[in-house]
Amino acid sequence: MIEQTVSIERMEEAIDIFGSFDENIRLLEKELGVHVVGRDDQLKISGEAEAVMHGTKVIENLIGLSGRGEAITEQTVRYLIQLVKSGNEDKIQTLAADVICVTAKGKPIKAKTVGQKKYTQAIKENTITLGVGPAGTGKTYLAVAAAVAAFRAKEVNRIILTRPAVEAGEHLGFLPGDLQSKVDPYLRPLYDALFEMLGAESYTKYVERGNIEVAPLAYMRGRTLDDSFIILDEAQNTSREQMKMFLTRLGFGSKIVITGDITQIDLPGDKVSGLKEAMRVLQDVEGIKICRLNDSDVVRHVIVQRIIKAYEEDEKNRSKNQPGNHKKHEHKKSLEQPKH
Repeated sequence: MIEQTVSIERMEEAIDIFGSFDENIRLLEKELGVHVVGRDDQLKISGEAEAVMHGTKVIENLIGLSGRGEAITEQTVRYLIQLVKSGNEDKIQTLAADVICVTAKGKPIKAKTVGQKKYTQAIKENTITLGVGPAGTGKTYLAVAAAVAAFRAKEVNRIILTRPAVEAGEHLGFLPGDLQSKVDPYLRPLYDALFEMLGAESYTKYVERGNIEVAPLAYMRGRTLDDSFIILDEAQNTSREQMKMFLTRLGFGSKIVITGDITQIDLPGDKVSGLKEAMRVLQDVEGIKICRLNDSDVVRHVIVQRIIKAYEEDEKNRSKNQPGNHKKHEHKKSLEQPKH
Protein backbone atom coordinates (compact mmCIF):
# COMPACT_ATOMS: atom_id res chain seq x y z
CA MET A 1 0.00 0.00 0.00
CA ILE A 2 1.26 3.47 -0.91
CA GLU A 3 -0.13 7.02 -0.68
CA GLN A 4 0.10 10.00 -3.04
CA THR A 5 -0.98 13.60 -2.47
CA VAL A 6 -2.46 15.97 -5.07
CA SER A 7 -2.83 19.69 -4.28
CA ILE A 8 -5.96 21.63 -5.26
CA GLU A 9 -5.61 25.41 -5.58
CA ARG A 10 -9.26 26.43 -5.94
CA MET A 11 -12.35 25.25 -4.06
CA GLU A 12 -14.34 25.29 -7.35
CA GLU A 13 -12.02 22.63 -8.75
CA ALA A 14 -12.54 20.42 -5.68
CA ILE A 15 -16.35 20.75 -6.02
CA ASP A 16 -16.13 19.87 -9.75
CA ILE A 17 -13.90 16.86 -9.17
CA PHE A 18 -15.93 15.40 -6.29
CA GLY A 19 -19.24 15.89 -8.10
CA SER A 20 -22.72 15.75 -6.64
CA PHE A 21 -22.67 13.67 -3.40
CA ASP A 22 -19.01 12.80 -4.21
CA GLU A 23 -20.21 10.57 -7.08
CA ASN A 24 -17.10 11.20 -9.23
CA ILE A 25 -14.65 10.26 -6.46
CA ARG A 26 -16.75 7.20 -5.50
CA LEU A 27 -16.63 6.09 -9.16
CA LEU A 28 -12.84 6.58 -9.32
CA GLU A 29 -12.40 4.57 -6.09
CA LYS A 30 -14.60 1.73 -7.40
CA GLU A 31 -13.00 1.54 -10.87
CA LEU A 32 -9.37 1.74 -9.68
CA GLY A 33 -9.59 0.15 -6.25
CA VAL A 34 -8.12 3.15 -4.42
CA HIS A 35 -9.19 5.22 -1.40
CA VAL A 36 -9.43 9.03 -1.77
CA VAL A 37 -9.64 11.44 1.19
CA GLY A 38 -9.90 15.24 1.00
CA ARG A 39 -7.96 17.29 3.59
CA ASP A 40 -8.12 21.10 3.21
CA ASP A 41 -6.46 21.82 -0.15
CA GLN A 42 -5.16 18.29 -0.72
CA LEU A 43 -6.42 14.92 -1.91
CA LYS A 44 -4.72 11.80 -0.54
CA ILE A 45 -4.92 8.71 -2.76
CA SER A 46 -3.99 5.36 -1.19
CA GLY A 47 -3.92 1.78 -2.49
CA GLU A 48 -1.76 -0.53 -4.60
CA ALA A 49 1.13 1.23 -6.42
CA GLU A 50 -0.24 0.99 -9.99
CA ALA A 51 -3.79 1.91 -8.96
CA VAL A 52 -2.54 4.97 -7.01
CA MET A 53 -0.45 6.06 -10.01
CA HIS A 54 -3.51 5.80 -12.28
CA GLY A 55 -5.74 7.59 -9.73
CA THR A 56 -3.23 10.43 -9.35
CA LYS A 57 -3.04 10.93 -13.13
CA VAL A 58 -6.85 10.93 -13.46
CA ILE A 59 -7.28 13.51 -10.66
CA GLU A 60 -4.50 15.76 -12.02
CA ASN A 61 -6.12 15.72 -15.45
CA LEU A 62 -9.57 16.37 -13.96
CA ILE A 63 -8.11 19.45 -12.25
CA GLY A 64 -6.66 20.58 -15.60
CA LEU A 65 -9.99 20.16 -17.42
CA SER A 66 -11.90 21.90 -14.61
CA GLY A 67 -9.42 24.81 -14.70
CA ARG A 68 -10.21 25.29 -18.38
CA GLY A 69 -13.93 25.48 -17.72
CA GLU A 70 -14.83 21.95 -18.85
CA ALA A 71 -17.80 20.30 -17.11
CA ILE A 72 -16.76 17.23 -15.11
CA THR A 73 -19.37 14.48 -15.35
CA GLU A 74 -19.42 10.77 -14.52
CA GLN A 75 -18.85 10.17 -18.23
CA THR A 76 -15.70 12.37 -18.18
CA VAL A 77 -14.31 10.43 -15.20
CA ARG A 78 -14.99 7.04 -16.84
CA TYR A 79 -13.34 8.17 -20.08
CA LEU A 80 -10.27 9.55 -18.31
CA ILE A 81 -9.85 6.31 -16.34
CA GLN A 82 -10.02 4.40 -19.62
CA LEU A 83 -7.39 6.65 -21.27
CA VAL A 84 -5.02 6.48 -18.27
CA LYS A 85 -5.34 2.67 -18.00
CA SER A 86 -4.52 2.27 -21.71
CA GLY A 87 -1.52 4.62 -21.45
CA ASN A 88 -3.14 7.37 -23.55
CA GLU A 89 -3.24 10.13 -20.92
CA ASP A 90 -1.31 12.41 -23.30
CA LYS A 91 -4.54 12.68 -25.35
CA ILE A 92 -6.61 13.91 -22.40
CA GLN A 93 -5.85 17.61 -22.87
CA THR A 94 -7.35 17.49 -26.38
CA LEU A 95 -10.70 17.00 -24.65
CA ALA A 96 -10.84 20.72 -23.85
CA ALA A 97 -12.36 21.05 -27.29
CA ASP A 98 -13.61 24.08 -29.17
CA VAL A 99 -17.36 24.72 -29.16
CA ILE A 100 -18.80 23.37 -32.42
CA CYS A 101 -22.19 25.00 -32.06
CA VAL A 102 -24.48 26.55 -29.42
CA THR A 103 -28.03 25.20 -29.13
CA ALA A 104 -31.16 27.37 -29.12
CA LYS A 105 -31.09 27.21 -25.28
CA GLY A 106 -27.45 28.35 -25.13
CA LYS A 107 -25.87 24.94 -24.42
CA PRO A 108 -22.40 24.63 -26.02
CA ILE A 109 -21.83 21.47 -28.06
CA LYS A 110 -18.31 20.03 -27.94
CA ALA A 111 -16.53 16.80 -28.80
CA LYS A 112 -16.42 14.66 -25.64
CA THR A 113 -13.87 12.02 -26.68
CA VAL A 114 -10.63 11.88 -28.66
CA GLY A 115 -12.46 10.01 -31.45
CA GLN A 116 -15.17 12.68 -31.60
CA LYS A 117 -12.52 15.42 -31.70
CA LYS A 118 -10.86 13.75 -34.73
CA TYR A 119 -14.29 13.35 -36.37
CA THR A 120 -15.26 17.02 -35.97
CA GLN A 121 -11.79 18.07 -37.18
CA ALA A 122 -12.18 15.85 -40.25
CA ILE A 123 -15.57 17.45 -41.05
CA LYS A 124 -13.95 20.88 -40.87
CA GLU A 125 -10.97 19.97 -43.08
CA ASN A 126 -12.50 17.67 -45.74
CA THR A 127 -15.14 17.93 -48.45
CA ILE A 128 -16.54 14.46 -47.68
CA THR A 129 -16.32 12.76 -44.28
CA LEU A 130 -17.50 9.25 -43.43
CA GLY A 131 -18.25 8.79 -39.71
CA VAL A 132 -18.56 5.07 -38.97
CA GLY A 133 -19.21 3.65 -35.52
CA PRO A 134 -21.71 2.13 -33.08
CA ALA A 135 -24.84 3.72 -31.66
CA GLY A 136 -24.30 6.57 -29.19
CA THR A 137 -20.98 7.86 -30.54
CA GLY A 138 -22.54 11.19 -31.60
CA LYS A 139 -22.04 10.66 -35.36
CA THR A 140 -25.31 12.26 -36.44
CA TYR A 141 -25.57 14.80 -33.61
CA LEU A 142 -22.10 16.26 -34.18
CA ALA A 143 -22.62 16.31 -37.96
CA VAL A 144 -25.85 18.31 -37.50
CA ALA A 145 -24.04 20.66 -35.08
CA ALA A 146 -21.29 21.23 -37.68
CA ALA A 147 -23.96 21.84 -40.36
CA VAL A 148 -25.78 24.43 -38.21
CA ALA A 149 -22.44 26.14 -37.39
CA ALA A 150 -21.55 26.34 -41.11
CA PHE A 151 -25.04 27.67 -41.92
CA ARG A 152 -24.89 30.35 -39.20
CA ALA A 153 -21.42 31.37 -40.41
CA LYS A 154 -22.90 31.71 -43.95
CA GLU A 155 -20.41 29.13 -45.28
CA VAL A 156 -23.39 27.30 -46.86
CA ASN A 157 -26.89 28.40 -47.91
CA ARG A 158 -28.69 25.16 -47.15
CA ILE A 159 -28.68 22.18 -44.81
CA ILE A 160 -29.89 18.95 -46.40
CA LEU A 161 -30.45 15.92 -44.16
CA THR A 162 -31.34 12.58 -45.66
CA ARG A 163 -31.44 8.87 -44.87
CA PRO A 164 -32.60 5.73 -46.67
CA ALA A 165 -36.11 4.59 -45.72
CA VAL A 166 -35.06 0.97 -45.16
CA GLU A 167 -37.30 -0.90 -42.78
CA ALA A 168 -35.76 -2.44 -39.65
CA GLY A 169 -38.33 -5.21 -39.38
CA GLU A 170 -41.35 -2.88 -39.73
CA HIS A 171 -43.38 -2.05 -42.80
CA LEU A 172 -43.94 1.43 -44.22
CA GLY A 173 -47.26 0.44 -45.77
CA PHE A 174 -48.87 -0.05 -42.36
CA LEU A 175 -48.06 3.48 -41.21
CA PRO A 176 -50.92 5.99 -41.54
CA GLY A 177 -50.95 9.08 -43.79
CA ASP A 178 -49.35 10.23 -47.04
CA LEU A 179 -45.77 9.52 -48.18
CA GLN A 180 -44.28 12.35 -46.05
CA SER A 181 -46.07 11.04 -42.95
CA LYS A 182 -44.78 7.54 -43.68
CA VAL A 183 -41.13 8.61 -43.99
CA ASP A 184 -41.19 11.10 -41.08
CA PRO A 185 -40.52 8.40 -38.44
CA TYR A 186 -37.32 7.45 -40.32
CA LEU A 187 -36.16 11.07 -40.25
CA ARG A 188 -37.13 11.76 -36.62
CA PRO A 189 -33.54 11.65 -35.20
CA LEU A 190 -32.55 14.34 -37.70
CA TYR A 191 -35.55 16.53 -36.80
CA ASP A 192 -34.76 16.13 -33.08
CA ALA A 193 -31.16 17.27 -33.52
CA LEU A 194 -32.20 20.28 -35.63
CA PHE A 195 -34.92 21.31 -33.15
CA GLU A 196 -32.37 21.30 -30.34
CA MET A 197 -29.81 23.36 -32.30
CA LEU A 198 -32.18 25.92 -33.83
CA GLY A 199 -35.38 25.87 -31.80
CA ALA A 200 -38.74 24.88 -33.31
CA GLU A 201 -39.59 28.41 -34.51
CA SER A 202 -36.33 29.01 -36.41
CA TYR A 203 -36.45 25.48 -37.80
CA THR A 204 -39.95 26.03 -39.24
CA LYS A 205 -38.90 29.39 -40.72
CA TYR A 206 -35.85 27.92 -42.45
CA VAL A 207 -37.83 24.96 -43.81
CA GLU A 208 -40.42 27.33 -45.31
CA ARG A 209 -37.64 29.36 -46.96
CA GLY A 210 -36.01 26.22 -48.33
CA ASN A 211 -32.82 26.67 -46.27
CA ILE A 212 -33.38 23.34 -44.53
CA GLU A 213 -34.54 20.16 -46.19
CA VAL A 214 -35.12 16.82 -44.48
CA ALA A 215 -36.00 14.13 -47.00
CA PRO A 216 -35.60 10.43 -47.80
CA LEU A 217 -32.60 9.51 -49.98
CA ALA A 218 -34.78 8.72 -53.01
CA TYR A 219 -35.57 12.48 -53.28
CA MET A 220 -31.89 13.26 -54.02
CA ARG A 221 -31.84 11.60 -57.45
CA GLY A 222 -31.25 13.90 -60.43
CA ARG A 223 -30.17 16.93 -58.37
CA THR A 224 -26.91 18.86 -58.04
CA LEU A 225 -26.49 20.34 -54.57
CA ASP A 226 -24.42 23.56 -54.53
CA ASP A 227 -23.54 25.64 -51.41
CA SER A 228 -25.06 22.98 -49.16
CA PHE A 229 -24.11 20.99 -46.09
CA ILE A 230 -25.47 17.51 -46.79
CA ILE A 231 -25.74 14.74 -44.20
CA LEU A 232 -26.58 11.15 -45.14
CA ASP A 233 -27.55 9.28 -41.97
CA GLU A 234 -27.90 5.48 -41.50
CA ALA A 235 -25.77 5.03 -44.63
CA GLN A 236 -25.18 1.34 -43.88
CA ASN A 237 -28.67 0.78 -45.33
CA THR A 238 -27.87 2.26 -48.74
CA SER A 239 -27.20 0.03 -51.72
CA ARG A 240 -24.03 0.39 -53.80
CA GLU A 241 -26.04 2.25 -56.48
CA GLN A 242 -27.73 4.60 -53.99
CA MET A 243 -24.38 5.54 -52.42
CA LYS A 244 -22.82 6.31 -55.81
CA MET A 245 -25.90 8.35 -56.76
CA PHE A 246 -25.71 10.32 -53.50
CA LEU A 247 -21.97 11.03 -53.68
CA THR A 248 -22.28 12.35 -57.23
CA ARG A 249 -24.90 14.95 -56.11
CA LEU A 250 -22.04 17.04 -54.66
CA GLY A 251 -21.91 20.55 -56.12
CA PHE A 252 -19.61 23.56 -55.72
CA GLY A 253 -19.19 25.02 -52.22
CA SER A 254 -20.78 21.96 -50.60
CA LYS A 255 -19.75 19.54 -47.88
CA ILE A 256 -20.97 15.98 -47.28
CA VAL A 257 -21.00 13.98 -44.05
CA ILE A 258 -22.00 10.31 -44.25
CA THR A 259 -22.77 8.47 -41.00
CA GLY A 260 -23.52 4.83 -40.30
CA ASP A 261 -22.96 1.70 -38.25
CA ILE A 262 -21.85 -1.32 -40.28
CA THR A 263 -22.96 -3.67 -37.48
CA GLN A 264 -26.61 -2.63 -37.94
CA ILE A 265 -27.34 -3.31 -41.62
CA ASP A 266 -31.05 -3.87 -42.37
CA LEU A 267 -30.59 -4.72 -46.07
CA PRO A 268 -31.50 -8.17 -47.45
CA GLY A 269 -28.63 -10.66 -47.07
CA ASP A 270 -27.74 -10.68 -50.79
CA LYS A 271 -27.30 -6.87 -50.97
CA VAL A 272 -23.93 -5.17 -50.41
CA SER A 273 -24.00 -2.15 -48.06
CA GLY A 274 -23.17 1.06 -49.95
CA LEU A 275 -21.33 2.34 -46.85
CA LYS A 276 -19.05 -0.71 -46.64
CA GLU A 277 -18.33 -0.43 -50.35
CA ALA A 278 -17.62 3.33 -50.09
CA MET A 279 -15.18 2.77 -47.20
CA ARG A 280 -13.21 0.36 -49.38
CA VAL A 281 -13.37 2.31 -52.66
CA LEU A 282 -12.79 5.84 -51.27
CA GLN A 283 -10.15 5.23 -48.60
CA ASP A 284 -7.31 6.80 -50.64
CA VAL A 285 -9.26 9.57 -52.39
CA GLU A 286 -8.02 13.10 -51.66
CA GLY A 287 -10.55 15.33 -49.88
CA ILE A 288 -12.33 12.32 -48.35
CA LYS A 289 -11.71 11.21 -44.75
CA ILE A 290 -12.99 8.03 -43.09
CA CYS A 291 -13.34 8.34 -39.28
CA ARG A 292 -13.85 5.16 -37.30
CA LEU A 293 -15.45 5.67 -33.88
CA ASN A 294 -15.63 2.80 -31.39
CA ASP A 295 -17.28 1.83 -28.10
CA SER A 296 -14.91 4.13 -26.13
CA ASP A 297 -16.52 7.08 -27.98
CA VAL A 298 -20.04 6.20 -26.80
CA VAL A 299 -21.49 9.21 -24.99
CA ARG A 300 -24.82 7.70 -23.99
CA HIS A 301 -25.46 5.74 -20.79
CA VAL A 302 -22.54 3.51 -19.71
CA ILE A 303 -24.84 0.50 -20.23
CA VAL A 304 -24.86 1.27 -24.00
CA GLN A 305 -21.07 0.86 -24.00
CA ARG A 306 -21.39 -2.48 -22.22
CA ILE A 307 -24.11 -3.68 -24.62
CA ILE A 308 -21.92 -2.86 -27.65
CA LYS A 309 -18.94 -4.71 -26.10
CA ALA A 310 -21.13 -7.75 -25.26
CA TYR A 311 -22.43 -7.97 -28.85
CA GLU A 312 -18.89 -7.60 -30.24
CA GLU A 313 -17.67 -10.45 -28.02
CA ASP A 314 -20.65 -12.61 -29.02
CA GLU A 315 -19.97 -11.92 -32.72
CA LYS A 316 -16.30 -12.98 -32.29
CA ASN A 317 -17.31 -16.18 -30.47
CA ARG A 318 -19.92 -17.07 -33.10
CA SER A 319 -17.49 -16.57 -35.99
CA LYS A 320 -14.92 -18.77 -34.16
CA ASN A 321 -17.49 -21.54 -33.61
CA GLN A 322 -18.86 -21.66 -37.16
CA PRO A 323 -18.37 -25.15 -38.66
CA GLY A 324 -16.55 -23.77 -41.73
CA ASN A 325 -13.92 -22.14 -39.51
CA HIS A 326 -13.15 -25.45 -37.75
CA LYS A 327 -12.69 -27.20 -41.08
CA LYS A 328 -10.36 -24.43 -42.30
CA HIS A 329 -8.39 -24.69 -39.07
CA GLU A 330 -8.13 -28.51 -39.34
CA HIS A 331 -7.10 -28.26 -42.99
CA LYS A 332 -4.44 -25.69 -42.07
CA LYS A 333 -3.14 -27.97 -39.28
CA SER A 334 -2.93 -30.97 -41.65
CA LEU A 335 -0.97 -28.86 -44.14
CA GLU A 336 1.41 -27.78 -41.39
CA GLN A 337 2.13 -31.35 -40.22
CA PRO A 338 5.59 -32.51 -41.39
CA LYS A 339 5.72 -35.36 -43.87
CA HIS A 340 7.61 -38.49 -42.71
